[in-house]
Amino acid sequence: MNIAVCNVKGGVGKTTTSVYLAAVAAERGEDVVLVDADPHASSAIWLEERPLDGVTVVEAPSERTLTRALRSEGTLVVIDTPPGDERLVRASIAAADSVVIPTRAGGVEFPRVATTLEMLPARTPRGIVISSARLGTNDLAETIDWWKKEGVSIWGVIPERVAIAAGPEGRLHREGLDLYADVLRKARARR
Repeated sequence: MNIAVCNVKGGVGKTTTSVYLAAVAAERGEDVVLVDADPHASSAIWLEERPLDGVTVVEAPSERTLTRALRSEGTLVVIDTPPGDERLVRASIAAADSVVIPTRAGGVEFPRVATTLEMLPARTPRGIVISSARLGTNDLAETIDWWKKEGVSIWGVIPERVAIAAGPEGRLHREGLDLYADVLRKARARR
């Protein structure tokens, strides 16, 4: 199964979501390929610092390398897409069985998620993950209400304490693994 982690906006938790999804599957004994399509190679750098057993990282910062990387053998392929590169995002979406869209609550997030959603084929299962969420805030409640009214599934709410921005120097938190396990279950159930 191929899961694309997409949002045309940067800084919303795509890399963190990708790494956690790969870690959850690997923890279950699956062979996972994490395709890092971001030219900044954030997933690759993270997993060079803290390798995960069962996760192979393939850097693919161009359409050609992405296409080749998607032929990788693995139970699960997770694609960490770059911000702002519509061609790579579209190529990732075309190969995806399911799309996870990380975002944050409030602010300028809605239009960028809407742009990402417009890129998806109608039949491609998709769900939003609200990352770095401040639980109990009006912004979070309004964001959840907005997407529910728009008919978009919310597959997860990840609290800010899960170290979304910690990167390679941060460890994966048990709470984060548990929350992303639920996101992975929802992404797979939509096939």
